[in-house]
Amino acid sequence: MKRKESELIAERNSPIVQRIKEIKAEHPFWGYRRTWAHLKFVENLEVNKKRVLRLMQKHNLLVKANQKLKANRTPNRGKPRPDRPNQWWGIDMTKVMVNGFGWMYIVVVLDWYTKKMAGYYVGMECKSRHWLEALCMAINTQFPDGLPENSPHLMSDNGSQPTSISFMKSCRELGISQAFTSYNNPKGNADTERVFRTMKEELLWLREWNSPFELVDALSAWIAKYNSSYLHSALGYKAPIQYENEYRNSQVTQLVSA
Repeated sequence: MKRKESELIAERNSPIVQRIKEIKAEHPFWGYRRTWAHLKFVENLEVNKKRVLRLMQKHNLLVKANQKLKANRTPNRGKPRPDRPNQWWGIDMTKVMVNGFGWMYIVVVLDWYTKKMAGYYVGMECKSRHWLEALCMAINTQFPDGLPENSPHLMSDNGSQPTSISFMKSCRELGISQAFTSYNNPKGNADTERVFRTMKEELLWLREWNSPFELVDALSAWIAKYNSSYLHSALGYKAPIQYENEYRNSQVTQLVSA
């Protein structure tokens, strides 16, 4: 009797397990929370988070924790917490090897409030002018009519590009105030660094790159998809553009009601 009951349970879970396996094949670094969020909010499947965890444990589909990724934390050193879009941006860079060409560099400007990648640069060089290129894309994307008086604050590390005379001068001319992470403070630009980890897990680490043009096209497509459909638990499992639009609509509603 018990065996028959267990077989019925396994049969009932079989379609969910199969779908989880398909999701994990496409997103091997996803944990149970993100897998559950995709099933619930994207595929509209009513499934309990604990059930997804249990099934992923049973079928060995969980991501094992890597203790080497733990950073040394500096106590009592937080980061700014924005309460609206375009209040705090973070800028940072990473790189990826392209076979036969060498390193390709990626610079991203991230809106900390909406988690939206507003600007980026990808190329075989990474000088201060390329960081400025990513910043200008973000400005043109978020402020097509020009920067307002309360321009974004820009957080970066203390690397040579954001601390260069030309970059700092450009920021001053644009009215963007810079801020820099303090020594041994991983939280200082954590949101921006986290988006690079997502980019690596979802795109860069999943294939070999043989052409700079291939990388540029794939990255552009991935960023557009990320902004429009990547669900964030911090945003109530909403995508960056959706969260940004809902904020703007709420502000319009408040103005109309006032």
